[in-house]
Amino acid sequence: MDTTNPTARALLCLELLQDSPGITADRLGERLGVTSRAARRYVGILREAGIPVQSTRGPYGGYRVGRGLRLPPLTFSSAEALGLVMAVLDGHHDAGNPADPVGSALAKILRALPDSVAAQADAVRRTAASAPDRAAARPDPTTAATLVDASAEHRRVRVTYHSESGRTWDVEVDPWAVVVRHGRWYLLCLTRPTSDEAAVRTYRVDRVSAVEVLDLTFTPPPDLDPVALLEQHLATGWEYAVDVLVEAPVEIVSHWLPRALGRLEAVDEQTTRLVGTTSSLWWYAEQLAVLRAPFRIVGCTELQEVARAVGAQLLAAGTPGGAGQPQSASSS
Repeated sequence: MDTTNPTARALLCLELLQDSPGITADRLGERLGVTSRAARRYVGILREAGIPVQSTRGPYGGYRVGRGLRLPPLTFSSAEALGLVMAVLDGHHDAGNPADPVGSALAKILRALPDSVAAQADAVRRTAASAPDRAAARPDPTTAATLVDASAEHRRVRVTYHSESGRTWDVEVDPWAVVVRHGRWYLLCLTRPTSDEAAVRTYRVDRVSAVEVLDLTFTPPPDLDPVALLEQHLATGWEYAVDVLVEAPVEIVSHWLPRALGRLEAVDEQTTRLVGTTSSLWWYAEQLAVLRAPFRIVGCTELQEVARAVGAQLLAAGTPGGAGQPQSASSS
């Protein structure tokens, strides 16, 4: 931009007012390369053009753009544009696909930028091979948006849900919040069954196949902390009830296991009980495998069976040569 041109100086003046609310006439003139009197004249030109520039007198006074101004076109430096692409690729691995909603939106942003700014960022977007996070599970954008809107408007919804075990059911819920945790989207809600008592539940949004917004409204609990409540209820309400005894103090076990597995209770100073539910037995057994102390699964024969399969696979993998038969575990 040729800043010696009066029009260019007026545009630069607007940019400075937006970037530095409260800027003084002296400072504005210094940044524009003109006197403070000339800077005030450029402020007057902006006001004549209908831009609401406000001024405050006194030692701490200055100029700022008032409310009601339409935002100017987005401007990025090359580093900012590249940083945006890198952040999107890190969190959304289809960002290079123009058919994907995020990829399409990112492409529109890059097309709006000057070639000199967009070239490097666009090259990274098209050629970078990002490794997908296996734990991440991105939901359908329309489904997620519907649930977010229903939560904001305090509208009850009916959802169709598919568990990992293959079971499908419909349930009416009060959608308290949508929470993103470690790459997964969760619906924190209160179920509204026709018979049993209402219960707080957490559903993965990527497993919601249909959403119907109902005419009924609800009032969320006061002082709701969605993240804390999500952590508390991640392991409740699923098909298989789990009970595990771990020969280690509860303070130590809490550092080994994610909260999503369930509730930890101290049986005594050297024993901890893990109580929870799951719809993914294999995943649950894999999580238990990280325990560094002896443990015993009680009260869930299905999980016991899967844990034996996981253990046999680990034993086989540890056999010299890498392909031996599973052996019985020996004490260490």
